Order: sequence, then structure tokens, then C-alpha cells
Amino acid sequence: MVAGGGRFQPRASEKGGFATGPSPVDRGRNGSKHHLLVDATGIPLAWTLTGGNRNDVTQLIPLIERVPAVRGRVGRPRQRPERVTADRGYDHDKYRRELRRRGIKPEIARRQSGHGSGLGCARWVVERTFAWLHHFKRLLVRYDRRHEIHEAFLALGCCLVCFRRLRPSL
Repeated sequence: MVAGGGRFQPRASEKGGFATGPSPVDRGRNGSKHHLLVDATGIPLAWTLTGGNRNDVTQLIPLIERVPAVRGRVGRPRQRPERVTADRGYDHDKYRRELRRRGIKPEIARRQSGHGSGLGCARWVVERTFAWLHHFKRLLVRYDRRHEIHEAFLALGCCLVCFRRLRPSL
């Protein structure tokens, strides 16, 4: 352990490194989760990286806060999206209230409800963006021990997805 920022952090040489944790679905192996906030066309607006054992809902508000101001219309620019569509991992009444307080309509599937919530029509956009990101093998399998390096590659991957989506078709 190394002291850094007032607390101890794992050394870069320790297996797995920071922002990893045992995966609940992969026989206890260490891993990381990518969290994305995308627009309606699948362009990444914000992203974070957490350990595999962290709850998804803890990253909902930090993702919303990372969205930059939307430019275009005359007047005060819109800071946040109008609505957020998410899967069951982000369902928690406390966070639903927080979204409503910020003027965002939550469209989040309820936990312990049957499949067919109707959100699959919109959720596939996020899953498609994850598929685009996981074409970069460095993001599909985490080789880096330091979370800063993996997070930098995640940011680079999101930039490449944006570039490929926004460039004019040739």
C-alpha cells in the first residue's frame, strides 16, 4: 500500500490495481465495470469506471453531473438531459427523487419485475455503444493494473466512437 491523497492506495504492481473488485458473475475474478451515458443516437456523453463489485446505481448522479452544457438554442444552455432511460441496476427511489429534483424524468425499469418492461426499445442504443467500445480489445479485456490507464483508454475509445459517428459518410 502507498499513501496518496491522505489514504492508502494499492501499488501499481499489485494484481488488479485500483477500481477493480470481484465480479459477482465471473467466479470471483477481479474486474471493472464501464458506465456510459449516451444520447439518443449512441454518442457517449459521459463515462466512468468502477470495480466489478460496485452497485451500478452509485454512478447515476456522477454521470449526470459530467454531462457538458448543450449549445445551440439562444438563451441559457440546457445543462442536463430531459429524461434518463436506464436498466434495473439503476433502480432506487432515492436516485429517482434526485433526478426529479434536477428536472430529469427517470425512465428506469423496476427491480423484481418481469421482463418486457418496454425499455428495450431505447436501451439497445446503449448496448450498441458498449459493443462499439468493446471492439477495442483493450477495453473488452482489462490488461492494465492502474485504473488511470484503463480509464484513459475508455475515454479514447469514447472519442473514437464519437468521431466515427459524427464524420460524414464517404
